[in-house]
Amino acid sequence: MGIIHFLAELLKDPRTAIASWIAMGVAPTLGFIFLIVFVETGVVFFPFLPGDSLLFAAGFFAAPDAVTGKSALPLAALLPVVWLAPIIGDQCNYFIGHFFGRRIVESGKVKAMTPERLAKTEGMINRWGPLAVFLGRFFPFIRTFMPFISGITGMRWSRFTPFSVLGGLCWSTLFTLLGYFFGNIPVVQDNFELVIVGILVISLLPTIIGLVKAKMGKKKPTGAHVAAESAVEEEEN
Repeated sequence: MGIIHFLAELLKDPRTAIASWIAMGVAPTLGFIFLIVFVETGVVFFPFLPGDSLLFAAGFFAAPDAVTGKSALPLAALLPVVWLAPIIGDQCNYFIGHFFGRRIVESGKVKAMTPERLAKTEGMINRWGPLAVFLGRFFPFIRTFMPFISGITGMRWSRFTPFSVLGGLCWSTLFTLLGYFFGNIPVVQDNFELVIVGILVISLLPTIIGLVKAKMGKKKPTGAHVAAESAVEEEEN
C-alpha cells in the first residue's frame, strides 16, 4: 500500500513530492527524479508515471528564488540527470521488447497495453519509421510503448537510437526549462496543481483523440459490411 500511496501523491502533486525529497538532500532528489523518469520510459509496466509534470516541477525548484536568488536544485546538475534517464530508459525498454516482447504481450500482464494503444503505436512506426520514436516521446503511454514495440518489430538498433536520443534530449529539456522559466510566475505558483493537470490533459489529448478515432474506425467497416450483406441478399431475392 505504501508504494501505491507514494505514486498517487506523486501523480497528484509532484511539487510537494519533490519538496519532501529536497529535505533529504540534493543528491537523493536527483536520484529519485532519475529513477522515476527512467522507470516510466524503461519499464513497460509503468506507463502511468508523471514524466511531463515531474520535469516541470523539477525545473520549478531549479529556478532562482525571487528573494534570495538561490535555487533548491542546481540546474547544471538537474539537466544531465533528466537527459540521461530517458535515453538509458529507452535502451532498456528496446531490449526488453526485442528479447521478451512477444511473451509479455501474450501474457496480458500489462493492462495498459490495450490493443488500441498497441495499434496506435505500431501505426506511428509504420507511417513515420524511426521518426516515430522521436515523436512518440512527447505522448504519455506511447513514449513507454514506443521503444518496446520498436524492439518487437525488429527496428534496427542503429536506426532506433539516434531518434531515441534526440527525442529524450528535446522532451526532457523542454519540460524542465518550462518549469524553470515559468514556474515562479505568481499565477502559476497560485494554481500549480491546475497547471500540472493542464500539462497532463494536453499531453494525453492526442492519445485520447487517437483512441476515439480508432474505435470510430472500427464501427465504420462494420456498418459497410452490413450494408454490403444487405445488398447481396436483395440481389439474391
